Amino acid sequence: MEGKGKLYLGDKVFQILAFLSTLIIVVSLFAIGITLYKEAAPAIHKFGIINFIKSPDWNPPMEEFGGLPAIYGTIVSTIISIVLSVPVAIGIAIFLTEISPNKLKSPIGIAIELLAAIPSIIYGMWGLFYFAPVVRDYVQPVIHATLGKLPIIGPWFSGFTPGIGLFTASLVLAVMILPFTAAIARDSFNMVPPILKESAYALGATKWDVMKDVVLPYAKLGVIGGIILSLGRAMGETMAVTFVMGNQPVIPQSILQPATSITVTLANEFAEADTKIYLSSLFLLALILFVMSFIVIAIGKFLFLKKVERGK
Repeated sequence: MEGKGKLYLGDKVFQILAFLSTLIIVVSLFAIGITLYKEAAPAIHKFGIINFIKSPDWNPPMEEFGGLPAIYGTIVSTIISIVLSVPVAIGIAIFLTEISPNKLKSPIGIAIELLAAIPSIIYGMWGLFYFAPVVRDYVQPVIHATLGKLPIIGPWFSGFTPGIGLFTASLVLAVMILPFTAAIARDSFNMVPPILKESAYALGATKWDVMKDVVLPYAKLGVIGGIILSLGRAMGETMAVTFVMGNQPVIPQSILQPATSITVTLANEFAEADTKIYLSSLFLLALILFVMSFIVIAIGKFLFLKKVERGK
């Protein structure tokens, strides 16, 4: 009985500690949201949330503020970075799990993890001194000669810039989030039971067939989770894109032109906000980013639950 009592007490202590740990996260989440809303309240009352989101104006001297350019830059740069990075990341994961010789798996895996550990400001400096000239001298002419001549979408790929703009920022973001997606996809592929793959090979399946019909369907939840994590990282990245996006509070006509994002606007202008409504408008941008991140995570969680239910 004494042993059972001690065990019961230990279970209770463990449950309390686990509950408190969870409560800290929930309280922190609500505290951040309440703080952002409180500081953004003057801007909300003056402009209204909907009008603020729809307005393209950002003129601090005239105290005219609208979040559309920053929101547009955030969404577009995130989408482009995901489109560029996910296929490459999945290709890396496939190579490491199914194709690479054993002696290369460890070095390449370590290199991917080291990429994730590089500070974002280093990526920003690298993008400014490497990606910007490459985009200016080599990528822009190719885009103009191909995508720029297409009907309807051609204007999105027009215009010559010094290499700093929305597309360059998306490239930097793609390199930044690449190791996260690749590492999680690799670990998900490694979780596939070997007997499933061996059975497919025994039936005459090729390596492509095994990846397409066995590995990817089995590991899809992990891959989607990695993509959602990378999406959140790209949406909230600050210093890397601050160097290369251009900080122009306008909606660019082309993805090659300078633009801004919510994080870039906050990083560049927060210390310069000299009026209450200016500072409140920046907090409102932060609140919008907070809500956007929450929506992305909620959608990802919903997809997870749907796929799990279908799997059952």
